[in-house]
Amino acid sequence: IEDFTNLLNLENSNKSKILINNGRPGEVKFAPNDYIATYSPVQVLLEAIKKKHTDLSFENIYEAIAKVRMIKSENEVEILRQAANITVKGIKEAAKAIKPGIDERYLEGVLEGDFKKNGSQRLAFGSIIKSGPNSHWPWRILATHYNRRNRIMQNGDLVIFDVGCEYEQYVSDIGRTFPVSGKFTKEQKEILMMETKIADEIIEFLKPGITFKDVQKFTNTIIPEHSKKYMQVGLFFGHHLGLSTGDPNLSNALLKPGMVFTVEPWYYNHDNNISVFTEDMILITEDGCEVLSSDLPRTPEDLENLMKS
Repeated sequence: IEDFTNLLNLENSNKSKILINNGRPGEVKFAPNDYIATYSPVQVLLEAIKKKHTDLSFENIYEAIAKVRMIKSENEVEILRQAANITVKGIKEAAKAIKPGIDERYLEGVLEGDFKKNGSQRLAFGSIIKSGPNSHWPWRILATHYNRRNRIMQNGDLVIFDVGCEYEQYVSDIGRTFPVSGKFTKEQKEILMMETKIADEIIEFLKPGITFKDVQKFTNTIIPEHSKKYMQVGLFFGHHLGLSTGDPNLSNALLKPGMVFTVEPWYYNHDNNISVFTEDMILITEDGCEVLSSDLPRTPEDLENLMKS
């Protein structure tokens, strides 16, 4: 750290430019001057540098970082594949424990314990396991309600898994929906089949040379009109994975072999109190794509059978 300080003193005397990954495209954003704010590590560092070395300037190199990190090497892909496999095994194990009277945190315990048994060093993010009314809310809303995150599941509920482990610094992110009773109702089954059909068609559409915006336009043409108000797809139908669950990326970049991201069209229906969620990890290949989470069932019948196994 002494060398770092001496280096910055020298660069400050030369009025140098500091290249910084600001976490998103655009101008370098310093810490906001608000009463309540959560500063990123980058913002904290920038504030310290700015106060100590007033003659430095800054340039955001997020786009350069994104171009590097969007394309995974063969070694990186193999680690991501292993992270996906660990998460698939964990979901399969936790699915066997689903039944009325079990609470959400109990399922988290089964899932996360299996992650560690299979070599995961830590979670990619806080496990999202939400049932019944909880399932209708995006995690950013639900997670603010500390005591709502341990609901006891009841017959007729659906329970959503949106979970992932970290393995050798690389992350996974996979999701499925299960019936707490062990059997989907006719309506639940129809909606799940509609949602997974959309996911299947997106996956079939993926190939090198197109952009996320192309995928968005295509997806908007295949969502049934009566479901559009409940579907969450947009450009956030998925996100890049790698060293983080929001790996740096450029939405206008052409898809290329080595890119790894999720496909996750959500269905949140507050009117009928039913929500389903399916999320898979996708690797772009030379002529299409590979589903890294393909070992995890996704049809209603296979999900029901998994719970019985």
